[in-house]
Amino acid sequence: MAQQQGREGFTLEYPQHLAYFDKYVDAQRAVDYLSDQRFPVENTMIVGSDLKQVERVTGRLTWARVAGYGAATGAWLGLLLGLIVGIFAEPGRWLAVVLSAILIGLVFGVIWGLIGYAFTHGRRDFTSVSQVVASRYELLVEHKFLADGQRVLSGLIHPATQQQPQHAADVARPGGQGHQDLSQGQDPSQGQDPSQGQPPTQPPSTQPPSAPPGA
Repeated sequence: MAQQQGREGFTLEYPQHLAYFDKYVDAQRAVDYLSDQRFPVENTMIVGSDLKQVERVTGRLTWARVAGYGAATGAWLGLLLGLIVGIFAEPGRWLAVVLSAILIGLVFGVIWGLIGYAFTHGRRDFTSVSQVVASRYELLVEHKFLADGQRVLSGLIHPATQQQPQHAADVARPGGQGHQDLSQGQDPSQGQDPSQGQPPTQPPSTQPPSAPPGA
C-alpha cells in the first residue's frame, strides 16, 4: 500500500508538456519562477530523459593514498565511538577514552583499507566520483493548468532572446539594405540592376564621320 502511494506521488493527471531544458538548474529555475508568481507548482513535474552515468576520475590510487583514506575514515569512526563511550567513562578519563578510540579507529581503518585494496589486484588504480545525469529535462504540468503555466512562464525569457539580430533589424527597417551596405563600406548601388535608377546609355553612332570643309 505504501509503495502504491509512493508511485501516485510521482504522477500527474493528464500531464502536458510545458518546456524543455538542457540542464537541471534551468528547469529548477523555471519552477522557482513559477512559484514566485504564485503558480500552483505542486501540479508540475520535472522529468529527466536519456539517462547516462558520468564518472569523473579524480586521481591515481596508490598504497599511500589508500592508507591515508583508511586512516581518515577510521579516525572519524573512532572519534564518534569515543564520544559515545566517553559519556559512561569515569571522571577524568573522558579525554583518554576519546583519544584511545581515535587511535584504535585509525589503525583499524588503515589495515582494512590496505586489505581491501590488495584484493583488487590493481584492477582499479584510480579514484573517481560518479553521477547519473539526464540529457534533457522536461517540465510537465497538469492539463488544467497548462494555459496558465504557459502565460506565466513566458515572462522567463533569456535577455539574449529578446534582442532582435542586427542584420534582421536592418532589413526590417525601410531602406535597411542600403543602411547595411553603407555600414560595411560598400556602395549602396552595387548589386542593383543597371536598368533601374540609372539613365540609359546612348548606343554608339553608326554614321560615317563627316568630311572636313574644303575637301
